[in-house]
Order: sequence, then structure tokens, then C-alpha cells
Amino acid sequence: MGASLSNLGSNGSAVAPGLGDIPEGCVARVFLHLTPPEICNLARLNRSFRGAASADSVWEAKLPPNYHDLLLLMPPERHQHLSKKNIFALLSRPVPFDHGYKEVWLDRVTGRVCISISAKAMSITGIDDRRYWTWLPTEESRFNTVAYLQQIWWFEVDGEVNFPLPADIYTLSFRLHLGRFSKRLGRRVCNYEHTHGWDIKPVRFQLSTMDGQQASFECCLDENEPDDAHGNHKRGHWVDYKVGEFIVSGSEPTTKVRFSMKQIDCTHSKGGLCVDSVFIIPSNLRERTGSVGIMK
Repeated sequence: MGASLSNLGSNGSAVAPGLGDIPEGCVARVFLHLTPPEICNLARLNRSFRGAASADSVWEAKLPPNYHDLLLLMPPERHQHLSKKNIFALLSRPVPFDHGYKEVWLDRVTGRVCISISAKAMSITGIDDRRYWTWLPTEESRFNTVAYLQQIWWFEVDGEVNFPLPADIYTLSFRLHLGRFSKRLGRRVCNYEHTHGWDIKPVRFQLSTMDGQQASFECCLDENEPDDAHGNHKRGHWVDYKVGEFIVSGSEPTTKVRFSMKQIDCTHSKGGLCVDSVFIIPSNLRERTGSVGIMK
């Protein structure tokens, strides 16, 4: 009787049910099939939608199965007593680990795990010799620092990451830049004084996993032909070099990945290269979002 009366207008006529009449539990079940941005947008509609958009059952489904491992990387007081929605928001921002030289975060649309590794976490031949390498502070890197090569004959960069990645297919890529960049009078300028040797022999990129997966890729970092997509050479741009893919089945507690790039032909020198980082991102997510720079 009460329910019937509640659907009567002021003149006694029946009022059609609206969105506000949908039970919160039903809205929550629908939200399980939507992305986090879609849920947050719909939460503005009414009280029922807002309540469903805060339900732990909804956001638990958006978190990866290993989200507790990510929370262990930060002090407990940062995540204790948080709702699942706030935990998702917390983990969608970069979480540093390994002395701050690596970061992990959740993609805000899919909740899938992404990792970046700074050049500071890599083994770089000659990095401590200022004749060859120097560290450049910059806002163009998520780590605020990149390694700049002036000149060297034996070019070799190695690194690894050991992390409890959830089951997925991942793409590993290097983020590189030909030329030294800076700001002058508010404008970005590039200097190619040291840039040479990258068009003679290709650089070899490799990755391997602890379960025997391997991938490799070779290319010249500099080129004589213009880049069709940009009408110029690779110089002056951040370029994302895809090394390959690897599969995580989830059967192991952690996944160890080794990666490298080398040009060790000592018949010629090479220089004028910035090394920023390595990215490990779910493969179809990488295709959806594009790369951090130009994709190669």
C-alpha cells in the first residue's frame, strides 16, 4: 500500500518510476560491467547510484587479484581503513618501490597493472665516467632524471624487475630520445652536437623471463629517411621501442624479467642519446593508450 501511494502524484495520478527507484543492489550489479570512469560519472545521477558507486563489492571486482602486494609497498597507515574505491584511487597513482627507481600503478580504466623502471635502476656500461655519461634533470621523465650519453664505443644497458604480476600478456619497451633537450626562453630546444653513430649498426633489444620466454628486436636508432608519421627523423622525440611480449600465467608468486639493449661494435663510437626508462604494460592496453612517445 505504501509503495503504491508513493507512486501517486499530487493530483492522485500515477507517476512513472524513475532512475531513483532502482534498488541500489541492482545498480551495483550493473556497475560490475562498467569501467571505473563510467561508474564515477553515473554516481552523479542520484543517491541510489552514488551509494552503489561506493560499494566495496563493485570496486573489489575492479582491483587486480594481487592488489594486496601493491599495498605492501607503502606504509600501512596510507591504506588502512580505506574503502575499496579509495584503494583503487590510491593504486591508480604511481607507487614507487626499489628505492624509488621503479613504479607500479593501475590503469584507471581497466585496473590492470603497469610498471616503469628508471635508468637509475639499470646497469649501464661507463655510467660513472663523466666522459661518457651524465644525468640530466628533466620534467619530461616520470622519474625527473634521464641518463645522457655523450660518446662511447661499447654501448650496453641491462636491467631486471622481479614483481608479482597478475596473469596477463605484457609488452616491454624502452623509452629513448636522440639529442640533448633543454628549455630556452620557455621553448623546448634540442642539441645534436653529440648525436652520431646510430645509423651505422642496429641496436639489439632483448628480454627474457625466468620461465624461458625470450624476445628480441633490432633497429637503427637514427635514420637517413624521414619518418612518414612526423615528416622528420627520429631525432628530437621520445620514441617508445617495443622489445617484445611475454605471458604471465599467474602460477608463480613472482615474475622475473631481464631486459637489455646493446650496440657493442667497437669499430665506431656513438653518442647523443637519452635513456629514460623501461615500461611493462599489458599489451592490448598499450595499443589502446598508445606509447609514451612515438611508437616503433
